[in-house]
Amino acid sequence: MESHKDELASLGFVQLVSRVRACTLCRQKLPHEPRPVVQLSESSRILIVGQAPGRKVHETGVPFNDPSGDRLRQWMGIGRDAFYDESRVAILPMGFCFPGTGKSGDLPPLPECADTWREALLARLRHVELTLVIGQYAQAWHLPDNRRLVTDNVQAWREYWPRLLPMPHPSPRNNLWLRRNPWFENEVLPRLQARVSQLL
Repeated sequence: MESHKDELASLGFVQLVSRVRACTLCRQKLPHEPRPVVQLSESSRILIVGQAPGRKVHETGVPFNDPSGDRLRQWMGIGRDAFYDESRVAILPMGFCFPGTGKSGDLPPLPECADTWREALLARLRHVELTLVIGQYAQAWHLPDNRRLVTDNVQAWREYWPRLLPMPHPSPRNNLWLRRNPWFENEVLPRLQARVSQLL
C-alpha cells in the first residue's frame, strides 16, 4: 500500500487527476461503465465533499447538475459560473462514480474510491479554507469526532467552523429534515454565504 501512496505522491497534479478520471477500478461492481466525476484545481479555496454522483450527473459528467446542486448553490449564495470555476471550487465526492440505485435511493459510494485516491488528492488542495462536508459518508471520513448521525454533526457546526461545515444533503428527499430543523437555514446559511463570498 505504501508503494501505491508513494507512486501517487510522485505524480504531477495533472497526471494524478488524469489517472483519477480514467479510473476503472470498480468496473465489476458498477451497473454501468465507470465515469469518475470530479472538479478540482491546486488553487481551489472551497472544497465540496458529497456522497457520490447521481444518475443525471453520471449521464452529463457535470457534478451537482441536478436539483440537489440547485439547492446547494442557493445555500452557498452563488451561481453556476462561480460554482463550476475549478480554480475556486473543488468537488470531490466520497465516490467518484454513480454507484447505482437501490430500494430507497442511490446506493452508498464504493469504498475503493476513497481508499485509492482520496489522501493523494486532498494533499494537493493546499489552498482550501472551507470544506463543506455533506451527508453521513463524507462526515464519517472528514470529521475527527464524527457523531454518526448527520443531524448531530450539523448541530455541532460551530465546533468545526470556519474551516469545516457539516451539512445535510441538499436533496429534495431532505425537505422534511429542513422543515424540522429551521435553525439550519436561519442560523447556518447566512454564515455560510458570508464565508463563501469572502473566499471567492
